[in-house]
Amino acid sequence: MEAGGLPLELWRMILAYLHLPDLGRCSLVCRAWYELILSLDSTRWRQLCLGCTECRHPNWPNQPDVEPESWREAFKQHYLASKTWTKNALDLESSVCFSLFRRRKERRTLSVGPGREFDSLGSALAMASLYDRIVLFPGVYEEQGEIILKVPVEIVGRGKLGEVALLASIDQHCSTTRLCNLVFMPAWFSPIMYKTTSGHVQFDNCNFENGHIQVHGPGTCQVKFCIFKNTHVFLHNVPLCVLENCEFVGSENNSVTVEGHPSADKNWAYKYLLGLIKSSPSLLPTEDSDFLMSVDLESRDQAWSPKTCDIVIEGSQSPPSPASSSSKAGSQETEGGSDGERVAQTPDSSDGGLSPSGEDEDEDQLTYRLSYQVQGPRPVLGGSFLGPPLPGASIQLPSCLVLNSLQQELQKDKEAMALASSVQGCLIRKCLFRDGKGGVFVCSYGRAKMEGNVFRNLTYAVRCIHNSKIVMLRNHIHRCRASGIFLRLEGGGLIAGNNIYHNGEAGVDIRKKSNPLILCNQIHHGLRSGIVVLGNGKGVIRNNQIFSNKEAGIYILYHGNPIVSGNHIFKGRAAGIAVNENGKGLITENVIRENQWGGVDIRRGGVPVLRSNLICFGYSDGVVVGDEGKGLIEGNTIYANKGCGVWMMSSSLPHVTSNHVSYNGLYGVAVFSQKDGASEFPGGHGAQENFSEDGDAILWEPELEKDDDPLRRPVTVALVESNSVNHNGASGLYVQSSEALHVTANVIHANGDRGITVAQSSQLTRVANNSISCNRQSGVKVEAQCKVELRGNGIYDNRGHGVITKGDSTVVIENDIIGNRGSGLQLLPRSDTKVIKNRIHSFRAYGIAVRGRAKALVQDNIIFQGKTSKTIFQQIANNRDCVMQNNKFLVFRKKSDTWRLVNPPARPHLENPLRGPSAGHSGQKVTAMGTRITARVEGGYHSNRSIFCTIL
Repeated sequence: MEAGGLPLELWRMILAYLHLPDLGRCSLVCRAWYELILSLDSTRWRQLCLGCTECRHPNWPNQPDVEPESWREAFKQHYLASKTWTKNALDLESSVCFSLFRRRKERRTLSVGPGREFDSLGSALAMASLYDRIVLFPGVYEEQGEIILKVPVEIVGRGKLGEVALLASIDQHCSTTRLCNLVFMPAWFSPIMYKTTSGHVQFDNCNFENGHIQVHGPGTCQVKFCIFKNTHVFLHNVPLCVLENCEFVGSENNSVTVEGHPSADKNWAYKYLLGLIKSSPSLLPTEDSDFLMSVDLESRDQAWSPKTCDIVIEGSQSPPSPASSSSKAGSQETEGGSDGERVAQTPDSSDGGLSPSGEDEDEDQLTYRLSYQVQGPRPVLGGSFLGPPLPGASIQLPSCLVLNSLQQELQKDKEAMALASSVQGCLIRKCLFRDGKGGVFVCSYGRAKMEGNVFRNLTYAVRCIHNSKIVMLRNHIHRCRASGIFLRLEGGGLIAGNNIYHNGEAGVDIRKKSNPLILCNQIHHGLRSGIVVLGNGKGVIRNNQIFSNKEAGIYILYHGNPIVSGNHIFKGRAAGIAVNENGKGLITENVIRENQWGGVDIRRGGVPVLRSNLICFGYSDGVVVGDEGKGLIEGNTIYANKGCGVWMMSSSLPHVTSNHVSYNGLYGVAVFSQKDGASEFPGGHGAQENFSEDGDAILWEPELEKDDDPLRRPVTVALVESNSVNHNGASGLYVQSSEALHVTANVIHANGDRGITVAQSSQLTRVANNSISCNRQSGVKVEAQCKVELRGNGIYDNRGHGVITKGDSTVVIENDIIGNRGSGLQLLPRSDTKVIKNRIHSFRAYGIAVRGRAKALVQDNIIFQGKTSKTIFQQIANNRDCVMQNNKFLVFRKKSDTWRLVNPPARPHLENPLRGPSAGHSGQKVTAMGTRITARVEGGYHSNRSIFCTIL
């Protein structure tokens, strides 16, 4: 700027002394002057904004230390808002003589106070005309009767806030009114300080103490920079009300009640309020803003970063690999143990697909090679979790499990975007609710939207009941004595981008058919659960971070039936997700990690669908199915938990299918008999949960909905099928049960102990069409007094025996038991076994070894020659209980003899297509194995004594 040759800094200093009208005139001179006026944002515009007695700091009361992006814009927004009440002003009385030349009366200013024109507000109102300004000078004004506002006026207190107190009960009958810089207290005869039923009222920079404000539709209100001390704002059927930058403190009941559906009959102010809301800066996220608000995380959570999708694995949290954990769980029998079970002390070859021959064997001895390929259901999460967890390494989450921003979620979900953008009923924005009983109560078809508010130290923050709808965006809700947000009786709406923490009960409580959308929130450090869904509650819980809660991250019970998808649930002090007391739910594509107890805990009639989740790095089991638990557990990756991958009680009836269960510290899948009730609810969730606010559990029973969910088919026997169970620290499958169990079409591979251990099975355990390979001990072990059927399995290359049994009712039929380092099949004393139509081969030991007085029927088997020194037939003597019929024994005649498993091909055989989360995810479960056995034998061939069945 060249005017007068003065530098810009000097011009800014001169212009800083101008008043608002003069600044406006200067900005109209030219573009250079306009830009100069704009450059005064941090100086003159800031002074004007903070010096105005009708407003406060733009970020008061929540962030008074944070400067706005533009002081000029903040001042402009307040100035426009302060003029809303005059938008319906018509031309005032015109001259009677000249109807064509209308002239407007000047607004009068009426002064009230000692020594002023009027000594009371009532007397000034009696003389006021349309849109007059009534100024109350410092003092206390107590009106003895109800004041009726019949004409639009503006009532303003002179001086600082608090110097003018008004004890009155005001009933507005006019179309519009503005009140500013006043302290309201109730009159002696009524707790109602202000009421309007049809007009518009505007409060700026006022205090309200110990009374009530009532606005009835089609009336509207606009409240800004006000303090409500133990004051209740009641909004009934309002089409639109705006509460902005207000503080509510010390309420004995609800601070704000929104009741009734917004009135279809709207007054004149509705469209102006709507326009003002749309013109003000939005709190909706922009494309480049992160959806997470800052939160002071405790030191134990510092490894978690809201902007990354890496999982940091600490060395102490990763379970040992099978090579280092074989001494932990399961039977620790070495060669020469009581059962003759042996563990080969050679390097692990479980991942190579080859049966290793001894390195000390020379060219003239038998060599053996088993070539095959084992495939399980492809993990839905890709290959990130196929290898062992490495201490200190980070694992990149697949793209399908990375949290989206709120903006991304809203763009994908048009219905959610419409909800977030809608304004109906009451808008509460940038307010503070503290140190009282209740925050906002929305009932009886009410509508409310809450943006950027802080709720703290209340009994509860928000209650939504009776078909009401709420929209909550970017609020902070913490240290409530009960639940933060409570919905029941078909309440609903959108709860998105909020920070909900340190609450005494659940962060969000959903009951009695309520159905909200809970999206992109942080819910953490609660003294109970993060989210509770019960009493036929529903809802969509998506893309949230739920962590460090004392009880379950999400707790579903009493027929609660939400959709839980895409959440990160971690570092909880109990289970990640608990489903109890007939709870349901579709739980899909969540990351559930580092929880103290089960990643997912299902008990007492819980019947969820658990699909395509990543459940990893837990300090206990991955999935727990407790007493009477049910449900479909499908297509999950259960990885590197310190306990079992899946832990089931014998009284449960889950359907466990197409899961990838690997690198867990103990068993891959464990089925145990029912334990004592004292240990039934680990981690503080379960029977002691208190939901007293709506009565005892029995109150939920009359409200049951018809169960017509097509995702759940009836299951009468616990079913474990089509899973890939590999590299777990103990047995792949451990059974100690008193009820029937079906184990079908699984790949059980390279586990740290046996493939399958059946320690107790008074009812039939059916093991069919499984691939059991490369496990550190035997492929299958059956303990005494167990009833087991092994049918159609491929048992290959295990380091102990193929099958070892003490069971009193074991059926081994149509299996391929090939290439195991111990005996193919070992029958221990007092066992009762039927061995029918199997193909059996052992590299170093006997095809079938019968110890002691075992009872057996060995019929129609094909038994291949193994190592010559241990496969010579010996006459069975003194054991009439061992019956052999129609077996075929194959020995080598030439060095070039080759045996192939054909007609049928190598087992297991899968006749039906794979079931899984989807055809694209599942792939083929078990590929038929191309198996070839070759041998070279030095010397002769024992024509008469080449049987592999020997009494030891």
